[in-house]
Amino acid sequence: MLAKRIIPCLDCDLGVPHGRVVKGVQFKQIRYAGIPWELAEEYDRQGADELIFLDITASHERRETMAKVIEKTSENVFMPLTVGGGIGSLSDARTAFNSGADKVSINTAALKNPDLIGEIAEYFGTQACVLAIDAKRRYVREPGKEMVDTPDGECWFECSFYGGREFTGVDAIQWVIEAEERGAGDIMLTSMDRDGTKDGFDIELTRAISDSVNIPVIASGGCGNPDHILEVLRNTNASAALAASIFHFGEYTVGEVKEYLRKGGVHVRL
Repeated sequence: MLAKRIIPCLDCDLGVPHGRVVKGVQFKQIRYAGIPWELAEEYDRQGADELIFLDITASHERRETMAKVIEKTSENVFMPLTVGGGIGSLSDARTAFNSGADKVSINTAALKNPDLIGEIAEYFGTQACVLAIDAKRRYVREPGKEMVDTPDGECWFECSFYGGREFTGVDAIQWVIEAEERGAGDIMLTSMDRDGTKDGFDIELTRAISDSVNIPVIASGGCGNPDHILEVLRNTNASAALAASIFHFGEYTVGEVKEYLRKGGVHVRL
């Protein structure tokens, strides 16, 4: 049995010198959380399985800053690092890998140019290509959309891009199936409705996506305590759970979460 992964996420605002980690609620209400490499080193000590860096203010000018952040982090951190935000080409991916990243995460660029998934998978391997999906519930039925039963009624899940600022009309279930066929090796699935709320993961969204593909799915958005992680890992086929606020602000350590999961019957790497 493969161990379930616990993955802290660092949302990096590179619009300030050297960058900083921030955390928002439903992609808004941003507040400061710390220095990227300092948090990364702490999570490495705590036993995190992987770490995800997302440049939430991605731009061509700031990509060099992100590369320097990854370089500094990888000097003292030895768990796998995923880098996302502003990765729009093979050249951008190569820059991330050369800086110390083990994987790259793509969202907007993949929706605009789905061939990019296959290109990254071919050049760097499927294990290095993570597709990020930021999905929001839509309760209005539309032709061709995959409707899912939830306690609040039937809905489908719409993909967004540009950091959740624009919506695409793309059905998340249909998109994830296509992405797997094109070579994506991991799915980072964020519920926009739950992001930063600490109300728990969107179980219906996570179950629908993880049941639709054979590649690992990382559940993201809404974690407020270890029980939320236990719930999503027990009740869906998610391979990993991502959390930010509970770790950044010292509410729990990665080790405490893993011990809670172990006692709850979830296989984790201690």
